[in-house]
Amino acid sequence: MLKGSCLCNGIQYEIDSELGKIMQCHCQKCRKANGSAFAVNAPIPSQSFKYIKGEELTSEFESTPGVFRVFCSRCASPLYSRRPAEPEILRLRIGTLDTPLTTKPAMHIFVGSKAEWNEVTGNIPQYDERPIS
Repeated sequence: MLKGSCLCNGIQYEIDSELGKIMQCHCQKCRKANGSAFAVNAPIPSQSFKYIKGEELTSEFESTPGVFRVFCSRCASPLYSRRPAEPEILRLRIGTLDTPLTTKPAMHIFVGSKAEWNEVTGNIPQYDERPIS
């Protein structure tokens, strides 16, 4: 069981599954949504995500046609993104997890559009876009 929350702790959630592959996404939309050089995301089965409190505080923004970013309306913590075309998957922003992880990121994606001031280093695979898995 994984547990997480937003910055103001108004939203708390649980995940009753393993995380999928952790990805560091360098696309411009993720950078803007997180105010950082990249977002760190992992897919999870949508049925495994459960709000413990604060679901009414969530809001969402359609950042790209068919991609909705869900966040806390009080503190603006990004929680996950969802795609109605893929209702079985959520892409969790793992920075909101409160449960310590031992799993490390598996890849960098959208490195082809990374911030020019950020240097991507390390030994994990880098992809110009999202690889087909």
